[in-house]
Amino acid sequence: MTKARLLRLSVVLVSIFMILLIIVYWDNVGTAHFYLHTSFSRPRSPGAIVAGEDWEALPDVDEFLAKLLSSSLKQNSSMPRKTEQLLVQGSNKPVVSNLEENVRGYDWSTHKDRNSLDQEKLQVERQRTLREFCANSSFTFPTKERSFDDIPNYELNHLIVDDRHGVIYCYVPKVACTNWKRVMIVLSESLLDQGVPYRNPLDIPREHVHNTSTHLTFNKFWRRYGKFSRHLMKIKLKKYTKFLFVRDPFVRLISAFRSKFELENEEFYRRFAIPMLKLYSNHTNLPTSVSEAFGAGLKVSFSDFIQYLLDPRTEKMAPFNEHWRQIYRLCHPCQIDYDFIGKLETLDEDAAYLLQLLKVDRLLRFPPSYRNRTASSWEDNWFAKIPLAWRQQLYKLYEADFVLFGYPKPENLLKD
Repeated sequence: MTKARLLRLSVVLVSIFMILLIIVYWDNVGTAHFYLHTSFSRPRSPGAIVAGEDWEALPDVDEFLAKLLSSSLKQNSSMPRKTEQLLVQGSNKPVVSNLEENVRGYDWSTHKDRNSLDQEKLQVERQRTLREFCANSSFTFPTKERSFDDIPNYELNHLIVDDRHGVIYCYVPKVACTNWKRVMIVLSESLLDQGVPYRNPLDIPREHVHNTSTHLTFNKFWRRYGKFSRHLMKIKLKKYTKFLFVRDPFVRLISAFRSKFELENEEFYRRFAIPMLKLYSNHTNLPTSVSEAFGAGLKVSFSDFIQYLLDPRTEKMAPFNEHWRQIYRLCHPCQIDYDFIGKLETLDEDAAYLLQLLKVDRLLRFPPSYRNRTASSWEDNWFAKIPLAWRQQLYKLYEADFVLFGYPKPENLLKD
């Protein structure tokens, strides 16, 4: 009798466990209908540092969840042709209704008459450089030696997941991230316009693009999946196509300064400009609004901004804002094995090639470049009045981004 009761209890417990796993599976996959047809075929170097181990070496729970997640792949191998045709209808030049986009202006000519790059070789070289320096013990920088499991959840908030197409994008502010977020919204159908998913990236208003509730990011997994969250992250990192776009670190800083301190931005004025003006320009009794400050000619200088970045008190108070935080701190390139590394300097070519590799180039086009994009040739002028010692310190602060992503050391800025 006792044995029968134990047997029934065991059956009940196993059933409950399976139901919980099915709930996790359905929440993660079943309603999303993702299509994992985006895997890249590329050689891996023996020294490559990856986020997870081989499938055979995964812990039992990981292996079980991996098989569970993979079970639907055969059923969801392609998107219906009718949907593709609907998504590609319309003009090649979307109507830009947003005021800010009109002000910035788009350069549609950049998609034509450009010399084609050997994208495959370019990707091999970029990934080789990244993996070599991640594996090089003589090249060190903070957090390099961490494992993926050591990364806190709040540091995974830049990894956007699209389960429909099996894509993970790590966004870097000031590196075309607004438009890449728009692309992710279109692909994942995570935002509706009058009950219909957006089909044209440029139709999505900026305020929706940067709303954190719009995107599924890794840091949200804990609330949804609890103790299974890290297991699912590793599985997605293994199976999905992972990409990021980078930029010359110094040029990115100039772009961040122009965007946040040369334009009237109430949030950045209160959070950052007021402290900078007080600490580095000896201003007191500053206006409470950015419009009043600009009207009085009170603006943060580029020199103030550089001082702020180099001031050891800055990081003690709070981590760098994402617009000037180092890329290696946003995207963890030595813990996550990225399949594609794009660069803003070759944005149009890289974006077109990536959409082809993801097999979504029939669904949408990547929005074109801004005509007034900050140019690398401006570096000399911007840094002309910055003391040499500051420039050298600044390079050390961003050295990992220069080295990992193959940007040459700006020798002209670091010597007299």
